[in-house]
Amino acid sequence: MEHITITVPAGRELRGKALAGVVGSGDMEVLFTAAQGQTLTIEITTSVDNSRGRWEALFNRLGLVSTLPAGKLVIHDFGATPGVARIRIEQVFEEVSYA
Repeated sequence: MEHITITVPAGRELRGKALAGVVGSGDMEVLFTAAQGQTLTIEITTSVDNSRGRWEALFNRLGLVSTLPAGKLVIHDFGATPGVARIRIEQVFEEVSYA
């Protein structure tokens, strides 16, 4: 298991918490807790070793297509594809934006 922490700039503030996915299904689980500030801290536990570059690329791409929210994102990954990872991350951001 690899543990990765990434901090990226955030440009919007939301309120609340959200959960998407189920790690026990062989997929991934994403938990988001909104906070005030200008950073998004991402804590990833993954079964895929040496994947830091893939995660950094994913968050760089997400930051280009939308403004990331401030807070903490906890990801429990069991080898999900980058497409599934992006869907789960966008799901929690969307859920909190409607809270």
